[in-house]
Amino acid sequence: MDDIDSQTIARETPPERVFIAPSIHERDILAGISYTHHTAIPEAIAHDTTIECVLGVDEAGRGPVLGPMVYGLLYLPLVKHRTLLTTSHHFDDSKVLTPDVRSSLMQTLCTSGTDLFQSCGWATRVMSARDISSGMLKPVGMYNLNAQAMDATIDLIKDVLSKGINVKEIYIDTIGNPETYQKKLERIFPTSMITVAKKADSLYPCVSAASVCAKVTRDAALEVCFQSYASEENAGDLKLSTDGWGSGYPSDGRCNTWLKNNMDPLFGWGNECRFSWGGKAKDLLEGNGTKIDWPVADKGDQDMRMTDFFLTAPTDESEQVMTELASWFGTPVAEELF
Repeated sequence: MDDIDSQTIARETPPERVFIAPSIHERDILAGISYTHHTAIPEAIAHDTTIECVLGVDEAGRGPVLGPMVYGLLYLPLVKHRTLLTTSHHFDDSKVLTPDVRSSLMQTLCTSGTDLFQSCGWATRVMSARDISSGMLKPVGMYNLNAQAMDATIDLIKDVLSKGINVKEIYIDTIGNPETYQKKLERIFPTSMITVAKKADSLYPCVSAASVCAKVTRDAALEVCFQSYASEENAGDLKLSTDGWGSGYPSDGRCNTWLKNNMDPLFGWGNECRFSWGGKAKDLLEGNGTKIDWPVADKGDQDMRMTDFFLTAPTDESEQVMTELASWFGTPVAEELF
């Protein structure tokens, strides 16, 4: 859906050796199942949950046709917000950081004994391509991407609050109109100061760190999906996703080529593809896929009335008896009254 330039495609492409974080649940990813991952409460907060914390939320993978969309959340003591994330570790919007820097920061965050590990708690919601498309292609009550994203954000925050974390401030990169989104969240979380803003990932360090959690998780999930195409015959020659489908964005030539070369005419692609993405996957299926004519009821059936299913003339002696028995309880209402 997104048309991005070559520099952005390069930054959005996973590194050759992406860090596999604990947020990668390989079985769920391959099965196309959406799931949530939470770390334990960090040491700096675990022994005193009255400590005031700041929390940030951001996403990765909203526009690609391949791979999941991932929402990331990160929280830490409010007093360490800028000193730890910006001064010590130089977190920034994940789209600005190189893939290798993102992966390195995530690895530090997940390494026991580091200051990030001891002070920060984080979580991800991996929204599978299958579930995204299923919601968007519903014939009635379409579950659009904004609604899915908002629900993921709300659920992640609720999970953290349910652990007893004293979240004083919340910062979120906006979905649509910031004012409308913020007012909704303020009604749901009235005890926290909430800021919803455009480009929040470049303004607030906790959102920057959340974006890194989301992006590195998505990078690794893409790699897991791509490697699933390996077989015993070609496993030795299989390339990384960076050479296979690239960033997963529709405007990435590698992605386009992969989609065209790997489309099953009947089933399309696997759980890694968003079938609802118009302009690429959906158009390829409609243009090159197998056409299926679904049976339609005979026109004559449409002329039947509801009463046809209840009142019929008796055709044999047994039915005549049943009609007589029914008359004991009153005469049936005439069909003409309907």
